[in-house]
Amino acid sequence: MKTLLLSAITSLAVMVSFTPANPAFADSDTEANSGLIKDAPNGISFPVDYRNWRVISVSHRTDHQSMRVILGNDTAFNAVMDGQTNPWPDGSILGKVVWKEGPEPKWAAAIAPQQFIHAEFMFKDASEWAKTGGWGYARWVGEELKPYGANSNFVQECVACHTPVKDNDWVYTIPAHFPKLPASLKE
Repeated sequence: MKTLLLSAITSLAVMVSFTPANPAFADSDTEANSGLIKDAPNGISFPVDYRNWRVISVSHRTDHQSMRVILGNDTAFNAVMDGQTNPWPDGSILGKVVWKEGPEPKWAAAIAPQQFIHAEFMFKDASEWAKTGGWGYARWVGEELKPYGANSNFVQECVACHTPVKDNDWVYTIPAHFPKLPASLKE
């Protein structure tokens, strides 16, 4: 099982060379979306530089047969490294990129990402999104990155889903443990 999970994590980490960020977040190196990808119904823009973010964690949903890689912008990643994720600092953006899982073609015991399902993001700003636990939520579905939700009320689904983890700053993600490097190996 450990080999299977390691293979899945490796496959996901290798596949994470995508694109996100919201101009309101100074450290996200946002590129202009130019309207090519529509904003979410609540006005959040697709974070086009997300492919440059770092992996915070991975997860596997057995109920959906899907695998996910959870990415963080610099603010979020630094919060993980500093152990400061409850609460997450304002400016943190968490991204979850989701694929259907399937067999690894060259390794029968492993699973690998297959069809892209969606990319979803949580933007932390305790004052701007005070009514939703300090987080702005957005999701884009399918290869065409169609914004999820008929109107801005879709965020109530997000809040309802995240209510069981409100004492964890509304975040399900458990950051993966990264071993500390000896000082002589640090950049």
